[in-house]
Amino acid sequence: MLNKRILLFVLIVALLGNFGFAQTEAQKLSAQKRELERRALAEELQIADGYFNKGEFEKARLSYEALYDKQPYNYNYLYKLVGALQQLEQYEVAQQLLKTRMERSKVPALLIELGYNYQLMDSLSLATPLYDEAIAFLDEKPNYVYSVGQKFEQRSLTDQAITTYEKAKTLLPDKNFSVQLARLYGDQGDVEAMFSNYLDYIAYRPDFINNTKRAISAFISENKENESNIMLRRLLLKRLQLEPNPQWNELLSWLYVQEKAYGKSFTQEKAIYRRNPESLNRIIELALTAIDDNDTDTANTIFEFILDTSQDLATQLTAHQYILDIKSKSAVTPKEKEAIKSEYLELFETYGRTETSLSLQLAYAHFLAFDLRLPKEASDFLKESASIDKSPFQEGMVKMKLADILVLQERFNEALIYYSQIQANLKNSTLAQEARFKIAKTSYYKGDFDWAETQLKILKRATSQLIANDALDLKLLISDNKYEDSTRTALGYYAKADLLEFQNRDEESLQLLGKILEEHKGESITDQTLFKQAQLFEAKKDYAKAEANYQKIIADWREDILIDDAYYFLAELYNTHLAQPEKAKELYEKILFNHEDSIYFVEARKKYRMLRGDAIN
Repeated sequence: MLNKRILLFVLIVALLGNFGFAQTEAQKLSAQKRELERRALAEELQIADGYFNKGEFEKARLSYEALYDKQPYNYNYLYKLVGALQQLEQYEVAQQLLKTRMERSKVPALLIELGYNYQLMDSLSLATPLYDEAIAFLDEKPNYVYSVGQKFEQRSLTDQAITTYEKAKTLLPDKNFSVQLARLYGDQGDVEAMFSNYLDYIAYRPDFINNTKRAISAFISENKENESNIMLRRLLLKRLQLEPNPQWNELLSWLYVQEKAYGKSFTQEKAIYRRNPESLNRIIELALTAIDDNDTDTANTIFEFILDTSQDLATQLTAHQYILDIKSKSAVTPKEKEAIKSEYLELFETYGRTETSLSLQLAYAHFLAFDLRLPKEASDFLKESASIDKSPFQEGMVKMKLADILVLQERFNEALIYYSQIQANLKNSTLAQEARFKIAKTSYYKGDFDWAETQLKILKRATSQLIANDALDLKLLISDNKYEDSTRTALGYYAKADLLEFQNRDEESLQLLGKILEEHKGESITDQTLFKQAQLFEAKKDYAKAEANYQKIIADWREDILIDDAYYFLAELYNTHLAQPEKAKELYEKILFNHEDSIYFVEARKKYRMLRGDAIN
């Protein structure tokens, strides 16, 4: 009897197991079938969208219709079908389709679609009540605000979308719709309302500040008198009065940087720092921006503030280094240069010659060699620095400066040894790539153009874009000019002029460039010679001669690669130094219309629009 019960139990368990297995298999097959159906529908939709995007609206209509027949409750298919019908101007068919669907479910998005369809039929009197009804629907179900607002946006019904989100602010006070409103007001051209809503959203979400800068940058100009600039400045100052908040200081600082008012930006950055005195990085970054834009007075003031404020040794040394670098660039007399040398030596007395002060030591060696023309003293100083305990990267920096000083002395082979050591010891680093470029440049200086070109071909793939660009420019110079003259005389002169510029012997460089223009007139190197000469004329503030060179490139070398450079730099000359904005505007315009691939395109467009007086970029 017991054995029969056990046997029966085993049979029941087996049957249940088989049933469970069969059920699992059936579920798997069902899931596979659903997945295949989903993929098939996705492919059909992709084909239909392809027809629509290519303007084949009848094919698109048939495809969307087939999809909608398969899934008549799918709103996406319905709206796409309606869109195709509207493109075919079959408005009555679209109208009937929407009305039929609304008999089943009267969601507000359908009201908007039907209203828009009436609007396309020039029946605004029928469309407006439907739009109003869709907005009124939110009183009962405010959570529909997103679908309603987005549907209005999709149909470019900006006024209705704004009304929707403004109403939602009252109905859903715990949510924020400022970013949607900001974008819509911007589309309408209501810049003040756009700014206000972006500021509201920053108050709600402070981490959105960088997105806001990007969004409003197109409305801001370098010109502080630009209407949008004035508007934003006024709104921010008002908010600061009502609600002191570092976000408003940050935005004001950003605005002043756009206007190149670095001193005013510094005032805002100090206010931010005093509220949260953890890092001076933002203030240091501002000082570097000011230096890049030649506002050395403000940069110097900022670095003096950093010296008074920071307790960090590395930060203090950085500030000292930049202050001395600013002084070095403006020092003319031997007395001024000797005073700078004394300041460097006093700093080494105070801070010592350690790994921490290595950057300052490198700067001092550069000053000795290139400004005081004491290369031996500079090299001896650096060789003492080489004995300091330091990282391999820092050792590479010392060798790089030693090699630069050897190039200054035209001791090329010795320099190449140092550059090669850096390349071998710090493989694949940016410093190693820089060393390879300097190997090529040194070979070029000494007239070994073929070897230089070989190195430059490799550097075209450098991870540093700056090095890659410089390598490409030098390679093009060599390859474009080494075959025209079998003796490579003109290219040799040009390389020598380049070296003289590196050695801060600009007058001699200018003379040699002039010799090229006299003896090799009309050769392919002429435009590059004119351009380099123009840059040197600008550096010595001889703007009339620089202007003449740029104009000659434009007149005689219009088809060559430097034409957009000539347009841009001549425009800058007119705009910045010669007070001829109309001429500048014409040249920026030439870049916009004829040189869309130029590296100067973005800057030229910004400056052209500012000169044209655009309120909005």
